[in-house]
Amino acid sequence: MMAVLIAGAVALVLSMGGTPLFIRLLVAKNYGQFIRQDGPTAHFTKRGTPTMGGVVIIAATVLGYAAANLATGRLPNASGLLLLLLMVGMGFIGFLDDYIKISRQRSLGLDERGKIIGQAVIGVGWAVLALQFPNENFRTPASTEISLIRDTGIDLAWAGAGLGLVLFVLWANFLITAWSNAVNLTDGLDGLATGTSMLVFGAYTVITIWQSNQSCQFLTEPGQGCYEVRDPRDLAIVTAAIVGASFGFLWWNTSPAQIFMGDTGSLALGGALAGLSILTRTEILGAVIGGLFVIIVMSDVIQIGFFKATGKRVFRMAPLHHHFELKGWGEVTIVVRFWIIAALFASAGLGLFYAEWVSVA
Repeated sequence: MMAVLIAGAVALVLSMGGTPLFIRLLVAKNYGQFIRQDGPTAHFTKRGTPTMGGVVIIAATVLGYAAANLATGRLPNASGLLLLLLMVGMGFIGFLDDYIKISRQRSLGLDERGKIIGQAVIGVGWAVLALQFPNENFRTPASTEISLIRDTGIDLAWAGAGLGLVLFVLWANFLITAWSNAVNLTDGLDGLATGTSMLVFGAYTVITIWQSNQSCQFLTEPGQGCYEVRDPRDLAIVTAAIVGASFGFLWWNTSPAQIFMGDTGSLALGGALAGLSILTRTEILGAVIGGLFVIIVMSDVIQIGFFKATGKRVFRMAPLHHHFELKGWGEVTIVVRFWIIAALFASAGLGLFYAEWVSVA
């Protein structure tokens, strides 16, 4: 537990203290955000605000994890390193996207093909690695079974190891792409994606600590309700570091934002959320815990699909938070109310997680 607390505290201090230094660097280099012309007009005042703040979130998370391991004299495990690898890899794709926007003075970065190829390379490589590194109990960080709150028994490897690997890679990449795009779409108002991420990863910190305390590997008499997750304590340390990094960044990202996380941060956090759901065996439960992200991405899907089918719009503008902006809601009002919704979803996910444990323990 000490390592979890140290990771969160170190990441928070580094993020809160490092962000203003990073802001100065970005301002000196004139690295500012460009605003889409078809968005709410109130956003035009944000033009030039420093972006790529996700660099701070990623760095604070990695350093928080490293400091926790050094302070407690423990060695990192495969699951924690894999989660960080996915976070850093997706963050790198986002960094390229942000840098192209800045260098070419436009609101669009990587083209769709480039972004898809980049995400696929990271996702495929990560998925293959996640099925390696068995421990002494022959558990690998990821499983080819579809998981709800734990593995369901629906195994993608039912038709053989080769096909199972292909199906798992496709499934993992679907989750990585879906979650990274969901967080990216949510990052449209000051502090919205950062605060929501803090709540979602906070819920996952509780889950990973619980899984660590109820791990089949550590209990002297494993019961029916124990968890088969390979390295839950390592995942708890990384997740706590993400919470701390997000908390510190939110100080500077809340309205009026002095810096944006950019695609660097949103893709990194989305990738980390996807990886966490896979490594903790909570792939479906993750859609409840991150329910606000799901609602926002679905609003975009509904808007596009309905417009293509009928030529009419369901919302004044998608994603959903822009719809309420155009209805006249204040930005802070929307963000706080969406945080409340995010907290309710995270609480519901934790409730389902605990209820399932009670039912099988």
